[in-house]
Amino acid sequence: MTTCPALFISHGSPMIALEPGPARDFLLGLGESLGKPEAILVMSAHFEMREACLTSDARPDMIYDFGGFPRPLYEMRYDAPGSPELAARAGALLADAGVKAYRVENRGFDHGTWVPLKLMYPAADIPVVQLSVEPLKDGAHHLALGRALAPLRDEGVLIVGSGSLTHNLFAMTRGARDAPAPGWVTDFVDWVHARAGAGEAEALADWTRAPYAKENHPTPEHYLPLPFAAGAGGPGAKGRRLHHSIDMGVLAMDVYAFG
Repeated sequence: MTTCPALFISHGSPMIALEPGPARDFLLGLGESLGKPEAILVMSAHFEMREACLTSDARPDMIYDFGGFPRPLYEMRYDAPGSPELAARAGALLADAGVKAYRVENRGFDHGTWVPLKLMYPAADIPVVQLSVEPLKDGAHHLALGRALAPLRDEGVLIVGSGSLTHNLFAMTRGARDAPAPGWVTDFVDWVHARAGAGEAEALADWTRAPYAKENHPTPEHYLPLPFAAGAGGPGAKGRRLHHSIDMGVLAMDVYAFG
């Protein structure tokens, strides 16, 4: 069985599901280049909980957790199956690491999950389980979660942290998709690139020391899937940047592979 990488994906605006752009074009080809995994486990920035939670539905529904977008976005579906078996396996691995994980039912796919997966694997025939992000806990905790779940990669599971490399919605240049990025964005992006490329997972976890950390992430939920993915890549894993682009001036759409 092929060992899958761990990915960090910047999912950006849900409009990436409809509108052309560099990040959308990249994600459309990513699934084919990776190959088809046995299952996918996604930590989504839009599944926020106080503790680790795993979805356990066999047939998850959809969540349209956004407002003010065109009607076709609300008509999209991603009818991939869930996997109670993968949820149980992931829960056991977390328990072995001293983390209690709760099983959650009736939790549909949020757009941090279904938007990138619909582009990567449009057939929706791969089982998907979602893991919550815990914004009240730090990067080191999320790094540890990833490390605990790293053995899943040897079992054919693609581990994905879905967030955004930068995520200050208040500073977006709305209506200008190709607006240039200010220095406070590029400095943060370059810091992450250097730390990831050097395999410095602990530095990525200690992200508040990065230049302009709070300007790029007023709240942490879109960043924390990155140290999670770095941890899932395994000890010393270096992050390979597979894609870089900037949307609306301040949303870095970078994608990294670890392991």
